[in-house]
Amino acid sequence: MHAILRRYEGVESSRSADLARNVDEKLIPKLKELPGFSGYYLIEAGNGVMTSLSLFDTSDQADKSSRIASTWVQAEKLEKVLPNPPKITFGEVVVHDIVGQTHGLVTA
Repeated sequence: MHAILRRYEGVESSRSADLARNVDEKLIPKLKELPGFSGYYLIEAGNGVMTSLSLFDTSDQADKSSRIASTWVQAEKLEKVLPNPPKITFGEVVVHDIVGQTHGLVTA
């Protein structure tokens, strides 16, 4: 499993609810179409910070999701709501634990 964290700073707080709705209605359906999609989470951290977490089976699939997210920001004209490029952390998930599922070290 591969994860991408995108930390957006300087988010226009008065539009965070609209942004979340747009993510739910427009971005997530696009990501769900990608092979290997395992999940998406959007976290509102306050103080103009929002972070997203996307999970995919492979690094190539996760990389495609980055291109889709970037295209979505441009298509939805969200540059004012998301004025700064995200800080991205990308990598292989090496440990995970989900209630009701086997957990621990992830092995190939």
